[in-house]
Amino acid sequence: MELSEEIRNKYQPVIGLEIHAQMLTNTKAYSNDKNEYGAAPNTNVSPITLGHPGTLPRMNAKTIDYAIKMGLALGCDIAPEQHFARKNYFYPDLPKGYQITQDTTPICTGGKVFVKNEKGETKKIGITRIHMEEDAGKSIHDIDPFNTLIDLNRAGVPLIEIVSEPDIRSSQEAYNYVTEIRQLVRYLEICDGNMEEGSLRCDANISVMLKGAKEYGVRVEVKNMNSIRNVQRAIEHEITRHILAIEKGEQLFQETRNFDALKGVTTAMRSKEAANDYRFFPEPDLQPIRVAPAKIDQLRAEMPPLPAELMSKYTGELKLSEYDAQILTDQKEIALYFEEIIKHTSNYKMAANWLMGDVKSYMNSKAIGIKDFPISAQNIAGLVNLIDEGKVSNNLASQKVFPELLKGTMTALEIAEEHDWIQNSDESDLKSIILAVFEENPAEFERFKAGEKKLTGFIMGKVMQKSAGKADPRSASKLINELSQVQ
Repeated sequence: MELSEEIRNKYQPVIGLEIHAQMLTNTKAYSNDKNEYGAAPNTNVSPITLGHPGTLPRMNAKTIDYAIKMGLALGCDIAPEQHFARKNYFYPDLPKGYQITQDTTPICTGGKVFVKNEKGETKKIGITRIHMEEDAGKSIHDIDPFNTLIDLNRAGVPLIEIVSEPDIRSSQEAYNYVTEIRQLVRYLEICDGNMEEGSLRCDANISVMLKGAKEYGVRVEVKNMNSIRNVQRAIEHEITRHILAIEKGEQLFQETRNFDALKGVTTAMRSKEAANDYRFFPEPDLQPIRVAPAKIDQLRAEMPPLPAELMSKYTGELKLSEYDAQILTDQKEIALYFEEIIKHTSNYKMAANWLMGDVKSYMNSKAIGIKDFPISAQNIAGLVNLIDEGKVSNNLASQKVFPELLKGTMTALEIAEEHDWIQNSDESDLKSIILAVFEENPAEFERFKAGEKKLTGFIMGKVMQKSAGKADPRSASKLINELSQVQ
């Protein structure tokens, strides 16, 4: 049975996402073990990580700061007092047999994320909670064909779990939501967001129901998605699977499923455990956390401008297109570099064009980021102002001034003056040059004068050649038209 558009449109998907973000702290959540990706297996461990009897956890305060920053970025309420709990379950890569987490008192509640739906409309996705917890180790199945290998370096790595409301209604909205969250953690520098390394992981809770129904359908949780695209693919597969099963009268079960990225399908892992199976109880070895309002104010002051704020500024105040604003805010370093440029120039569109054009092209050719780009934002602004003031043409700036800027510490104006590249906009000088071009090219001039406007480029080229590239194109173009009418 195939899923037709008509059948698909009878149903409404209901999706909630749980995103686990590993914190960029130097040490683990409750010990001094290194928090480091890529170390030799089982080297970043200690008796605390290994869950030896008699060992005591100690809270990593940086994790609290990072969780609060994420909550502030999402507009959450920050709990003034929180307690930790033990979540009991057995996995071979969970040494203690329980996970230290937050149950009844998550550090952040409420909040929202704005995403675009398929129609390009802005939609609000609610945030249920953000809580702090520790990661488990890693089971490795693809090295030894007969045995599962265990690496406990990841055990105890600090996480925040960001739980959305079931407000997402399509795989595209889910894709956009995860993209927004990843961009935020990168802006805040609390997580590198690398899904392929497992530092950002997403579990999707998916069900479908008939449109207009009041009760949600049977929910499944899908795990093991190592890219945002795979989150979208897994959700789309599950939506189709659910609808086909309902249409055939088959029973769906609440369960946890695994996504196979190569085949694009999900397979059952285990029946879904109820929350009380975890036997939560208070963690006796960690004191409650109390967050003072002054601490929240301090952390808020440390936060960089966020993507949504910058998007609003660029499209509203600076009058840039949504496309330009999206490109400029995609990476925090680029956005902050642009912020520095526009402190020194008011031609925002030209500044954006230079950053997205010549600057990015150079970085791509050298495989470097903006932090390694040799020209300061102030000097790029100076180049923009030089063009804006008509002192050099855009072509000359790109082909000659920009390469010189890459070599040293001189400003664009100093380079243009040293090489005698400042454009000539003096009318009397330009008139004599243009009249000389008319005299030297009488046939072309007569055709141009008769209305053959395609010769404008030819005449302008001759003027630029005769002026050694220093004629101001705007002034020259105006004078060419004026003088052709009186000759």
